[in-house]
Amino acid sequence: MSYSIKVTFLGTGTSQGVPVIGCTCEVCLSSDSRDKRMRTSAMIEVKGLKLLIDPGPDLRYQMLSNGFTNIDAILVTHEHADHTAGLDDVRPVNFRYNKDIPLFAMERVIQDIRLRFSYAFSENAYPGSPRISCQSIQPGVAFNLGEPLVEILPISVIHGNLQIIGFRIGEFCYITDASELSPQSLAELSNVRVLVINALQLTPHFSHFTLEEALSVIRHLRPQKAYLTHMSHHLGCHENLLTRLPDFVFPAYDGLEIIV
Repeated sequence: MSYSIKVTFLGTGTSQGVPVIGCTCEVCLSSDSRDKRMRTSAMIEVKGLKLLIDPGPDLRYQMLSNGFTNIDAILVTHEHADHTAGLDDVRPVNFRYNKDIPLFAMERVIQDIRLRFSYAFSENAYPGSPRISCQSIQPGVAFNLGEPLVEILPISVIHGNLQIIGFRIGEFCYITDASELSPQSLAELSNVRVLVINALQLTPHFSHFTLEEALSVIRHLRPQKAYLTHMSHHLGCHENLLTRLPDFVFPAYDGLEIIV
């Protein structure tokens, strides 16, 4: 049975965001709001659940500017700061709804989060600290959330020399920070209707897809629509980028909402 998935792109930029501090390039000086990119994150709304992918350092403003007040679960792709540094900003959700928030990530990532936010996970947690319930997941092993159940499949992704994960929910998949996808991962992405995938810049990078590498994956998987995220200022202005892409591929931008 098919079901609707709403995706809100909370952030579509790299670890530095766009504009980059001190940069005077065309993109960083652009007046087009679509060229203003916070750190990459998304809110997935499915079957009554609000699933946050990656609580990055811009989370507070992302929640406020998009009108979100609740988070039912947090899905973490990996431990880098631009994907986890905003975890403390889930506290208003804890307070408002008087609940812990489950966080799903690989065990390595959970241990890193416990270290970085030790004040929230110690035996005598600091009063008012974020209330997070960590649950370990593995690439290729689906898990369920909510009632009615939502099945989520973690997809193995290579990010430079690090294994991270993307998330497939029904006919939708979200992948960021990828530099390689294995044949097994590509097989797990078959029949995806809508794909979100990273495209850092035009020139090669050791830990992120270039635009052409992202387009190669898109051509292989043949989704109905694809959206680019985790884009740096080196990729060019949004308006110019539109002219370089196939008619079913779109550069995402902060605040964009799509329905799958």
